[in-house]
Amino acid sequence: MTPFPAGLSTTWVPVALSRELKSKPLARRVADVPLVLFRGAEGVSVLKDRCPHRNYPLSGGKVYNGTLRCPYHGWRFDGAGRCVDVPGADKGCDISRLGAERIAAVERFGAIFVRLEGGDQAPPFEPPPLLGDPAYDHFWYTRGVWRGRAIDALENILDPFHTNFIHDGLIRDSRHRQLVKQTLAYRDDGLEVTYEQQSPDRGWMPRLLEGERKRSVGRYLAPITFQGRWESTKGLTLCATAYFVPESHDTYRPFGCWTTRKGLAPNWLKRAAIMAFVRTVAEQDRVSLEKQHATINDFGAPKFKSGPTDLVHAPLAEFYHHGVADARPSESRSVWL
Repeated sequence: MTPFPAGLSTTWVPVALSRELKSKPLARRVADVPLVLFRGAEGVSVLKDRCPHRNYPLSGGKVYNGTLRCPYHGWRFDGAGRCVDVPGADKGCDISRLGAERIAAVERFGAIFVRLEGGDQAPPFEPPPLLGDPAYDHFWYTRGVWRGRAIDALENILDPFHTNFIHDGLIRDSRHRQLVKQTLAYRDDGLEVTYEQQSPDRGWMPRLLEGERKRSVGRYLAPITFQGRWESTKGLTLCATAYFVPESHDTYRPFGCWTTRKGLAPNWLKRAAIMAFVRTVAEQDRVSLEKQHATINDFGAPKFKSGPTDLVHAPLAEFYHHGVADARPSESRSVWL
């Protein structure tokens, strides 16, 4: 069983998109901790999904007068987790000790983020670069729960070499590879891999959406975030910020936010064009990662042998499992993509 990544409980992670949380409570899970989200009098609130009375799941309840009501005995809780009503009890009874467990939560840029530890003392939410920047257009995409390990999903999205096969024709063309310069740099919060190339990729997605790509950068922000930037001679063309949030030891929930320059086209049109490819690419990755995970389980553990193109595997594992990696100088090499 692969442990959860180091630092997960002290990191702000998305658990739902704003549009997913409506009038009913919403059940979610992070690192095997069940959570319930609801819109109360204070806005979005998150509690552990357990009524303190008889441990019934609060996510089965209802939002009533800005509070969350447990469906078992009707106890009600406000957004801070305070118990505000115990039906059947005298109005003078002290119920201040009967509160539910609150989880720090913020709603930003169309998503709801939580931090498992810290409570009211949790440090302020800080987004990755570009996420929510008003100078750009943005839209979110999520695909429910996937089976597999978050660390394998992170390596997959940092690994361009599978795209010639799993996404052949969509991202790259396996029959026409090109020589590119690959550079790995270590950062305090993760790692960064840069690809410099003389001509754009031959897949339909980059040809139709990017134009003359000259450089792409994949950043891993420990413990569970990836940010990819694709650049032409005119600057940024696309940016994707992806979170792979572990729900259990063998499931995770992916979230992705796409960022584009303003002015190129209406955001709805750019979204439609990008999603025409992303839905297929995401499904191909989901199927591949589930097959990989099934094989790992069949043989009892991951038994990987890394080859000359697996530059990110070792440092990614160090950051994921330990939160830090030994500082090393940047590495550059020529590879065929």
